[in-house]
Amino acid sequence: MTAIGTRRISARAAGVTPSATLTIDAKAKALQAAGERVIGFGAGEPDFPTPAHVVEAAVAACRDPRAHHYTPTPGLPELREAIARKTLRDSGYEVTAQQVIVTNGGKQAVANAFTVLCDPGDEVLICAPYWTTYPEAVALAGGVPVFVLAGADQGFRVTVEQLEAAATPRTKVLLFVSPSNPTGAVYPKEEIEEIGRWAAARGLWVVTDEIYEHLVYGDAVHYSMPVLVPELADRCIVVNGVAKTYAMTGWRVGWMIGPADAVAAASNVQSHETSNVANVSQFAALAAVTGDLEAVTEMRRTFDRRRRTMVEMLRAIPGVVCEEPLGAFYAFPNVEALLGREVGGRRPETSEELAEVCIDVAKVALVPGEAFGAPGYLRLSYAVADEPMQEGVRRLAELFGPAR
Repeated sequence: MTAIGTRRISARAAGVTPSATLTIDAKAKALQAAGERVIGFGAGEPDFPTPAHVVEAAVAACRDPRAHHYTPTPGLPELREAIARKTLRDSGYEVTAQQVIVTNGGKQAVANAFTVLCDPGDEVLICAPYWTTYPEAVALAGGVPVFVLAGADQGFRVTVEQLEAAATPRTKVLLFVSPSNPTGAVYPKEEIEEIGRWAAARGLWVVTDEIYEHLVYGDAVHYSMPVLVPELADRCIVVNGVAKTYAMTGWRVGWMIGPADAVAAASNVQSHETSNVANVSQFAALAAVTGDLEAVTEMRRTFDRRRRTMVEMLRAIPGVVCEEPLGAFYAFPNVEALLGREVGGRRPETSEELAEVCIDVAKVALVPGEAFGAPGYLRLSYAVADEPMQEGVRRLAELFGPAR
């Protein structure tokens, strides 16, 4: 009997590109384990420990029989309530606990959002440069990513005119992110309002990722689109989590906030994929979101100092052009002037090849712009301790050498 089909692996799964940030981080850790002193600028996670009171809440949960059993798929009722209160406190967006589903990190919240919104062929406008997971999540849900690129000349912020030009009758969703990974761009209030009103007038859904809401610098301010454009709320999904604000990337707790029908649909999907988030992590997240913001205030102060230092050092390297990031914890320098000339005994033609030279020769791990839809750039995280951060940039300066 002949087997039906010839593929061992489904085309959908085979078409997924691995996370470039996690791949780079894994390579850096492997070199470190082999005894190399690698400076890692790749991973997008705070280098701070999770606050002590959050850890203690998790320890207590381990001893509590309530945490030893299944909970409702959308999350602990008290955590959903707390997330609703935290959302009102931090962004002014008033929602109910029934509009919240707790997910296994922000990535599952993103996946849930596109799974419940996209039918095959539905188009999703993705502002580029973009986080590596967004287009893969759209494609896995059957949607079609449509990229709208905003360059450094416009502060990496897309315009309504660009969005209108990219929209078609198949457009269903706009993905909007501020502060941005990888660029650190933060949209001002009036631009968010304009984009939100445009999406509402077109009858689009908006998925907005607010994971970096507390990491803004200088005069930059984070604004939540459904607060500025309330008529959009019934077609808006907000993605967030504890990872960046509370240095809890490894705890894997995120959430999706949206209209009741979208949240119910996401809960149905999640009930068959993962069910509830690990209870110990949920109790830890409860302690985090009900506590104060002292830990993130201290992190932001430290990241701000590193941000200014890294940008100044990068700008001093001939051939490197670096815009000032106003949010998140990444610098996103343009390195096009370095391509096509000798670097580290090689002649890289792309930023992806240049990133390979950086880790192979200088033992500096960073992520090439190709991973974010922006060839010619590199992403460096400044969620790295001061001394290794400065050493890493010095290694790059030595590697790149004077322009020639």
